Amino acid sequence: MAQGTVNPGTTTGIMTVLNAPARQQRLGAWLLIAPAVALVLVFFAYPLVSLIARSFLEPTPGFGQYVEVLSDATSLKILGRTFAVAAQVTAVTLILGYPYAYLMTLVGRRVRTVLMFLVLLPFWSSLMARTFAWIALFHPEGVIVAALRAVGLGDVKLLGTQLGVTIAMVQVLLPFMVLPLYSTMSGIDRRLLDAARSLGASRLRAFTRIYLPLSLPGVFAGSVLLFIMSLGFWVTPRLIGSPQESLIGQLIETRVGKLLDFAGAGAISTVLLVVTLVLLISFSGAVRRSSGALTGGSR
Repeated sequence: MAQGTVNPGTTTGIMTVLNAPARQQRLGAWLLIAPAVALVLVFFAYPLVSLIARSFLEPTPGFGQYVEVLSDATSLKILGRTFAVAAQVTAVTLILGYPYAYLMTLVGRRVRTVLMFLVLLPFWSSLMARTFAWIALFHPEGVIVAALRAVGLGDVKLLGTQLGVTIAMVQVLLPFMVLPLYSTMSGIDRRLLDAARSLGASRLRAFTRIYLPLSLPGVFAGSVLLFIMSLGFWVTPRLIGSPQESLIGQLIETRVGKLLDFAGAGAISTVLLVVTLVLLISFSGAVRRSSGALTGGSR
């Protein structure tokens, strides 16, 4: 073989040796995530697919369960109430969480640590304990009702009402809004605001044209997370609410636990899932368009 030429067999052998570590890394990565994938498939995907399948197969194959759900005024009313409560909780947590997360980006490290501790504090206490605490506070002789009575608002009923459920859910779910917002806001370069102000923009204009569009991914992530969690929330509405103010989780509980109507519960769950996906896709498109309009208007 002439000097300077390379044997094709040698080249193939070298490439095989070089590619071996890459294949081993990919195989190792798949082995690492295999238990998590199996867990999701067994305990999430299989029950979900099974429940949806039963909604189409029982008592007879077809769309009978969905026709019943969509023609039942009570089910539709509860579904609408669930979406209304989820939207209210999401809006209130966003109004409260956005300034809080923004403040965390302005203060020093020690104050930020304290603020983060306050955000994480609810995770260290039981959801049931917090819910029973709200029951005690919302009691007709509780502290909150007594304080409202003292300022002249009369006997405000909170326990067993949609307002009480919303207040308690906001307190429970607020950290899930603050954390995505802070994660996004902490990565925004504040020198962009200084540059905008140096070009003549006011503080408010610099914030609305620069900072707000850049923080929209965090707003979207927190809002989606809150909205989905609110739709499926069960413990707090079950204990603080009333049968007259039932949400979709309580309706599914009744179908499964008392009526043993798994097919009907699957149909309700599927309708909820489809409507949620449609709303999220629409909301995602609206956020992208508004973000593009804000950034385009600032040029």
